[in-house]
Amino acid sequence: MVNKRETERKRSSKAEDILLQINSKTKLGDLRKIAKGIKKDHELAMELWASEEFLPRLLAILIMDKKLLSQDVLNQLDQDMLTHTFEERNNLMDWLMANQLMKDQKNIALMESWKNSPSALQRRAFWYYQGRLRWTGQTPPDNTADLLAEIEANLAQEDPEVQWAMNLTAGWIGVYDEKYRARCMGIGKKTGLYKDEMVSKGCTPNYLPEFIAIEVNKRSNN
Repeated sequence: MVNKRETERKRSSKAEDILLQINSKTKLGDLRKIAKGIKKDHELAMELWASEEFLPRLLAILIMDKKLLSQDVLNQLDQDMLTHTFEERNNLMDWLMANQLMKDQKNIALMESWKNSPSALQRRAFWYYQGRLRWTGQTPPDNTADLLAEIEANLAQEDPEVQWAMNLTAGWIGVYDEKYRARCMGIGKKTGLYKDEMVSKGCTPNYLPEFIAIEVNKRSNN
């Protein structure tokens, strides 16, 4: 019988050297420094991704070629993320969205098609992107009413990783669009989502009535 590792492609010395630089004490800033030195190298990114380790995969995302991220490739990355813990796979998808998908119109179009994807991680990316458009002050697309109707209909029964992103979107809509503010707060009151969540001092709660009130107050005092 042939050992599985013997059938896998031999890892390049460059990939081996980079993997030796990454350990449990490596921080995100360290990964960004390494990526800055490499710039773009999709083949190397795939080697690092094949390590199946969380931090090398974060680095891999930074050096991927966004033009090569087809739907098929993204589906495979998505499947690979499922081998990680709940928190890690959400972090990987969010990192991929922020560092690659949002920077290319073709990939933005893919994300905008994921609202009803069978993949929870892809649905999370759809909703997180909608929330970020509003949070970062970009002019949002003319879909706010449709998004709120979708949130009202589906938030309570969505997967937890998607719930968080849908809730985030409702929160930022409520902060920046006054005509929808009471409606967004009402979603939080109706679902009770995150109402009893404990948050660290100085952090904004995810419970929509509190989140919206706190963030609106911050902006009115600036």
